[in-house]
Amino acid sequence: MKYKSTRGGVSGLSFQDALYTGYAADGGILVPESIPVLDMETLRSWSSLSYIDLAKKIVPLFVDEHEIPASDLNDLLDKAFAKFTHQEIAPIQRLKNGLNIMELFHGTTWAFKDLALSCVGQFLEYFLSKQKKHLTIVVGTSGDTGSAAIEAVKGFEYVDIIVLLPKGRCSKVQEQQMITAVEKNVHVYRVEGTSDDLDIPIKEIFKDVAFTKKHNLSSINSINWSRIMVQIVHYIYGYLQMCPRCDGEVEIIVPTGACGNVTSGFIAKLMGVPIKFVCAVTQNDIVARAITKGDYSMSDRVIPTLAPAMDIQIPYNMERLWYLITQDSELICKLMTEFESNGKVDIPTFLKNQIKEIIVASYVADNEDIKTTMRRTWEENQYQICPHTAIGVAYYNSTLKSDNQRTSVVIATASVKKFEEAVVAAGLTPQKYEEVEVLFTRPVKYTDMNKGENWELILRDKIEEIDR
Repeated sequence: MKYKSTRGGVSGLSFQDALYTGYAADGGILVPESIPVLDMETLRSWSSLSYIDLAKKIVPLFVDEHEIPASDLNDLLDKAFAKFTHQEIAPIQRLKNGLNIMELFHGTTWAFKDLALSCVGQFLEYFLSKQKKHLTIVVGTSGDTGSAAIEAVKGFEYVDIIVLLPKGRCSKVQEQQMITAVEKNVHVYRVEGTSDDLDIPIKEIFKDVAFTKKHNLSSINSINWSRIMVQIVHYIYGYLQMCPRCDGEVEIIVPTGACGNVTSGFIAKLMGVPIKFVCAVTQNDIVARAITKGDYSMSDRVIPTLAPAMDIQIPYNMERLWYLITQDSELICKLMTEFESNGKVDIPTFLKNQIKEIIVASYVADNEDIKTTMRRTWEENQYQICPHTAIGVAYYNSTLKSDNQRTSVVIATASVKKFEEAVVAAGLTPQKYEEVEVLFTRPVKYTDMNKGENWELILRDKIEEIDR
């Protein structure tokens, strides 16, 4: 399998190349040069596999044997999931009124990002330790990615990681998970701005191809292909858990931010898995507007909500979705150039219609919807959900009367233990978690980036300091 850019200027990259690549040299993001297709007989034969054994079937479809031999790849996947606290890795809770919730938060940092990043960390260590080559990872986070990325690589000899988080816009637990990483290869910055603001200097640095190559920079945001690849597993696993005979379609409701998660599902669909999607979003609703109206435009500001990991205005994986549908890099260049220049672009009608065949609906929830849904789920099931998951459940509840025959599952993107503020706001009593209390006793290490400072220059200086 080789990889290419959505914008047509880069192709023929190996998996190892793709693993090290954030934005491609032409400004695009990477996709496979072909999508493997699964037949129903193969899918059915996988229906009884564990999550890890299923990963061992899917990941090799995208990683050539000569890059990572099968026995090595299996060992890496075993190591990646060794710290997960639930034997099933991604269990499905079957609740009242046909509500099914797939829990993707049993990793080290209690969020779905652990599923992919635990594997990415293993892949990086595998290649870098063989080459004795140093890599600097630069990550912008809206909440969960930063801590999961840190956890994946902290203490590694050949990796340094720089994380930018939006100060005051994450939950207290999310921020604490990042600033308590005191390992010498971890460098955390609290940025006085939104997660979209902090993405700007990161993208500018990656556009500087000479600087990126000189300092061997990479990103493991969801622009990184290896994350998208690993996340395909939980969509196929979820389908097989809900429909083991492979004789029907499953609706998967995805709390959506930058569209990395739903992009993985989109690829599973292209591989032949009978699934369709609903994107559930906060009032920062660019994804919903793009799907329903073809309006891909930034709002005047980011609205802070109870679901901070989804409070974004630039869902950069939308570019991947458009390319996967059209295979037209010229069109992608045109659309993204206009968006990057003007902050808005109209999606062509044909493309909007094709997206709606797979992402069949979107749903926008405000804070009141989130709080009401968190309360209702607790009252009906004695089961607490995080505010991001609540947006997906709110969509499910809103359509209960109209369609009782469907098979659907809501993705739970994070554990409620990370969002005590939202639990209190919903009028519920937060449960006590020893692991959370311990987190707040640990020493911290971070640097603040304030408004008016040159964030790009600060980043460049840190990267050069790491390389000295």
